[in-house]
Amino acid sequence: MRNGCPQSLVSYLINHQFMRRLKSLCLVLLFCPALCQAALDSLENAHLLRIRDGLPFFFKKILSGQPVHLGYLGGSITEASQGWRDQSLNWLQKTYPQAKFTGINAGIGGTGSELGVFRVQSQVLDRKPDLVFVEFAVNDNGKNTEQIYKAMEGIVRKTWQQNPQTDICFVYTVTADMAVFFQNGKLPASALAMEQIAEHYGIPSVCLGLKVADLAKEGKLIFKGKQQDYPDKIVFSADNVHPYSETGHLLYTQALSEALEKVASYKSKIKTHVLPVPYRPDNWQQARMIPVSELSKQGEWKELTPQTDTVANLVKNRFSGLLKSTQPGDYLEVKMKGQICGLYDVMGPGCGQYSVEIDGEEKQSVSRFDGYSTYYRANFFVIPVTPDRVHTIRFRVSSQGPDKEAILKTRNQIMDDPARYDNGDCYAGKLLVVGELLR
Repeated sequence: MRNGCPQSLVSYLINHQFMRRLKSLCLVLLFCPALCQAALDSLENAHLLRIRDGLPFFFKKILSGQPVHLGYLGGSITEASQGWRDQSLNWLQKTYPQAKFTGINAGIGGTGSELGVFRVQSQVLDRKPDLVFVEFAVNDNGKNTEQIYKAMEGIVRKTWQQNPQTDICFVYTVTADMAVFFQNGKLPASALAMEQIAEHYGIPSVCLGLKVADLAKEGKLIFKGKQQDYPDKIVFSADNVHPYSETGHLLYTQALSEALEKVASYKSKIKTHVLPVPYRPDNWQQARMIPVSELSKQGEWKELTPQTDTVANLVKNRFSGLLKSTQPGDYLEVKMKGQICGLYDVMGPGCGQYSVEIDGEEKQSVSRFDGYSTYYRANFFVIPVTPDRVHTIRFRVSSQGPDKEAILKTRNQIMDDPARYDNGDCYAGKLLVVGELLR
């Protein structure tokens, strides 16, 4: 007996795939609290692969010789040209020449699952993938665990709601700071949070960074540097994060190919993915990204296109068009019922800040300028609202601006041309909402 539980029951629950159904065993857990901790401890352990329910539809399509479409949803590590995304696609084509493989590059640098759940529909699911790789462990590192649950579960449920025959695989990359967890046989907090979602839904997961961390521990790999400075070592990256194609990304590809070979030999049942009771009832399955052109607006908002505006052209790979206002007091208005509302927009040298009002009260200011704003780039912000209530939200151009010089100094940056930083413009590309938009 252990804490009042028969040893046989504890062993069964720990050693079998039954763990993802623990949440439905409320009565058992009330009398055996050690089971929850045992399940968590088991998931904490880092393994190259957890097969779970496998990738049955993906491999069925490969073996039948049909075209196979892969979605790659992630951050800059996924976005990188000639990185693990391109390399894994090439490996699959060489390994399975009877099928034709195509890929969807839905990697966006500097973004995690919090934005990924909003963009997965238009950037991945609308293109009907057979398999979706999800890579956010690095960019979600340090983020709130509860937020990771909600976003990652939202990605899963949106995918299977649209097509229950689309397979999903979580992949965990690594940075120098995260490597110590892998070296101790454990997962970093972001990956552990994702593992709990993967376990609940039977989704396979691959620790792409495990071998990288092991090689570093053995003294065979340097995380940061130039290859010519370490001729007898593998140099992973120039910055501890973004791998070199010929070293770090190659190690990721080798790890993934090894894992996929194991999954291919696993005789998983061909059964439609069924959505179980949610892991988190407040997950972001209802996340949507809506063009701001559909919103009510007050003031002198200008419509910009890549053909008519320099900033719009710089971010044309993120937005087909933008709204812009330079006039304090102008606002965009949203009427909604749900959990979250925000904007997918632009940060840069000439940007100012928004004042966000909810139901007539100013709740917070959101600066669209940070220490990286020496150039224009896509970014986003979201604001939580009280669920199950109708809210009117206004994103108002603020008359107050950020202290740009002080902000740049935090990263040892200076204003190369002060005139570039004079304006307090606000841009908007997409509305981000978890819930229902009301007209």
